[in-house]
Amino acid sequence: MKPDTVVALALLLPLAGGCSSSTPPVVTPQEMTLPGETLPSVEGKSLSGEVWRLPEDLAGEPAILLIGYVQEAQFDGDRWLIGLLQTQTPAKILEVPTIKGLVPSLISGRIDSGMREGIPSEDWASVVTVYGSGAGDLVEFTGNEKPRNMRVVLLDAEGRIRWFHDRGFSAGKVVELDALVRSL
Repeated sequence: MKPDTVVALALLLPLAGGCSSSTPPVVTPQEMTLPGETLPSVEGKSLSGEVWRLPEDLAGEPAILLIGYVQEAQFDGDRWLIGLLQTQTPAKILEVPTIKGLVPSLISGRIDSGMREGIPSEDWASVVTVYGSGAGDLVEFTGNEKPRNMRVVLLDAEGRIRWFHDRGFSAGKVVELDALVRSL
């Protein structure tokens, strides 16, 4: 990201309300394993320009969403991605940067452009950014008490949540997630 972009974001994001207050999750990880629990329907756009409706556009196969609320969550997300790729987990994997607030929505093009500078173009289709009210819906649903941790959500082929983790990367949890995906 260019230095002027970093400075602009540093100045604007505190005003944006993105993660200005801590929100506990609506449901606990134990409750999220119940059949039928679904993620709020939100719209996002991949860095390659494709519009996604989540979770609807993922129906038909297992999918793993790595939902992040702050840039510092990328470190956690990278570890999850490496683990899932090394285990060759048979699921669609999407990173979902989720940025609520009016200001980020207004400068979403600039934010996405900055992300494209740091992500290889072959990965752009798997990064789906959610802004505005959809981002707020995801924050309310998964909570943001530890914003540097990714929210890792496994959806089954029908779009139901089968697994949720928000306590940071764990090699054991990658193995657990991989086994669950393979059992679906």
